[in-house]
Amino acid sequence: MFFKVPNWLRYEVKHHWERLTVETRRWINAHPGLILGVTTASVFVLLVTIVWLSWPEKVVEEVVESELAWFCDLNTGELFVSRSELAGPIEAPSGPLPCGRPAGVRAYVFSYIDEPNESERFIGFLERPNPAAADAYTSGGIDGGTGGAKQWGRGRLICMLGDGRWVPADSKQGQAILSRVFMPNHLGKPPYYCPPE
Repeated sequence: MFFKVPNWLRYEVKHHWERLTVETRRWINAHPGLILGVTTASVFVLLVTIVWLSWPEKVVEEVVESELAWFCDLNTGELFVSRSELAGPIEAPSGPLPCGRPAGVRAYVFSYIDEPNESERFIGFLERPNPAAADAYTSGGIDGGTGGAKQWGRGRLICMLGDGRWVPADSKQGQAILSRVFMPNHLGKPPYYCPPE
């Protein structure tokens, strides 16, 4: 059984609708400039939206990975440049460590300045493969932010320059080092990676 709308209710709704329509038409006739302005603004917004949606997107240039990477000589603390596919430790300019192992480890150099000179760069952290997880290590650098750092950190050991305590990059201690390195400066600007030239 369907509900039937009473005739008196139908009449009331129809009467109110006609009255609203008549009053709206009177108001529009009394304010033609305002209606023209609203119509013009609506058409302008529509045109801007159409142009914005049909504008071609910027083509993102392909990121070319540098063939060079920074390395740090653990005997002197000095930076030197070598091929980026080397994982380290590699031979350093000063020779081997006292224990006989190579003294060159991967270094990640950062700056808060757009085009830094040597004094405006700093070594964020050092990196070498973790011998206990050598199969998890993949070459490739980190370019900023700690997003994805857990995935990047598998099979890697990192430490701060001068610390000497190597920790897994995907551990809590490793994440603390990365968070400290990528902390913004006093102006709120985060550091960015400086590739070797």
